[in-house]
Amino acid sequence: MSEVDWSDLQLFFHVAAEGGLAGAAAMTGISAPTIGRRMLALERSMGRTLFVRSQQGYRLAPDGAVLFEHVQTIRRTTADITRWHGDAFTLPIVSVAGNIWLAGFVADNLAELRSRDDGFRLCCKLLSAIGDLTHRHSMIALLHEAPKTGNVAVRKSVDVAYAVYRAAGADPGDALPWISIGTEVAISEPEKWVFRHHENQIHTWTNAPDILARLIAGGAGRGVLPTFVGDALPALARDGDPIEALTHPLWLAVNDDDRHRPEMRLALDRLAALFKRHEDRFAGRLPTAKPAALRSAGRS
Repeated sequence: MSEVDWSDLQLFFHVAAEGGLAGAAAMTGISAPTIGRRMLALERSMGRTLFVRSQQGYRLAPDGAVLFEHVQTIRRTTADITRWHGDAFTLPIVSVAGNIWLAGFVADNLAELRSRDDGFRLCCKLLSAIGDLTHRHSMIALLHEAPKTGNVAVRKSVDVAYAVYRAAGADPGDALPWISIGTEVAISEPEKWVFRHHENQIHTWTNAPDILARLIAGGAGRGVLPTFVGDALPALARDGDPIEALTHPLWLAVNDDDRHRPEMRLALDRLAALFKRHEDRFAGRLPTAKPAALRSAGRS
């Protein structure tokens, strides 16, 4: 048996629902004789009697009642798909990808990167093994090093500094143990620094960099954090000046084919401006003393 034409099934639905050809014609704009011929052809193609015809109209035969239920199910499914499709986002996507600290900074300042009236959606994501950006479209990658290969456009941004931090209530003279990022997840030089320089003094470590600051604040020891993170946390205090050897530029990298797209250009310019406004914070040049409002918030 050949596949049933959906348009014939739609006509069948209208005939069944209206109880005759005239009502179906009024609903579809197709003439009653044409609909009548198509219903006969549908019955022949299916090998089933679908209607009991009389002067009073078209009444569903038993097989017609079964088909009517099937068609109603199809119509409901089609309506659901139409609604689902209509609810789909149609705006282009811009992704901003960085490590746990940079992704958190972007999330905290999302309102400066996208307004409600902008014609794009914004995705804030963690940076995985980035590889070649040539095939990574619609993404602005925040990198410690500029890519050396690929069809990539690169913009140099702020310098990122790192320092050792301890709990704010700890005695600066205490010889605290060290907290390290686990070697199985440490990727960047700052993440490896504690292990490389104080391995025998590490008493605590974590494979989740986002809880490193909590471990330090909880008094587990001292650890290395970006200054734009550590200086903003009232529960932490610097244990010395930034580690000069760890300071590095931040690079904004995009697929070269993407950088001319309006939404990518807008997001890239706003992101560069955001980092520029916080340039001293990233470079560790802000005073380490916390404002009174922040100190109060840290005790609450």
